[in-house]
Amino acid sequence: MTMDEATLVLNVILYVLLPLWGIAGMLDWWCHRKTEIEKTSGLKEAYIHCLMGVQICIPLVLSLLFEVNVLIMLLCFAALIAHEVVAHYDVHFATGKREISIWEVHAHNYLATLPFFLILLIIVRKWEVFLDTATLNWSGGFGVEWRKEPLGNSGNYATFYMVLMAIFVVFPYMQEWWRCYSYQKKHGTPQVDA
Repeated sequence: MTMDEATLVLNVILYVLLPLWGIAGMLDWWCHRKTEIEKTSGLKEAYIHCLMGVQICIPLVLSLLFEVNVLIMLLCFAALIAHEVVAHYDVHFATGKREISIWEVHAHNYLATLPFFLILLIIVRKWEVFLDTATLNWSGGFGVEWRKEPLGNSGNYATFYMVLMAIFVVFPYMQEWWRCYSYQKKHGTPQVDA
């Protein structure tokens, strides 16, 4: 059985990079929990994590469900840039307030680079769309159309992936936010010597 390059690139996206992203997100959450984020950097950092999650979730879900066009390509670029800015601020904010272990540093490396590699592979698969985006040939590129190409062996990859991400990444970060919110409500904003 031979596989064409476009399918191979898609499989790398679906079965290597996206799962690694989820694993890195779980590791990052575990590091926050281990350093008792609610008692150190607190609710503000939990809000920053929620913001970064939304910044990545929107283009990810759009790319899984809809045909990648100029609109979605622009949203992916905007989200990537915004996520990087907020990620730098996140580390700056947390430094000195809580321990940032080597495991968390490695998780951040993956969480920062995987979106870059994902968008590069999307560009490879959607080269014409990228050229239209880069050359400002945007006419007709702002509609939203359901994805025609099925994802995964069963065609249900998007649903399966989003459910797993909700269980193993979104819910833990929601729990982190709740832990920080409850702690701050009970004890006030953490006072950490920096």
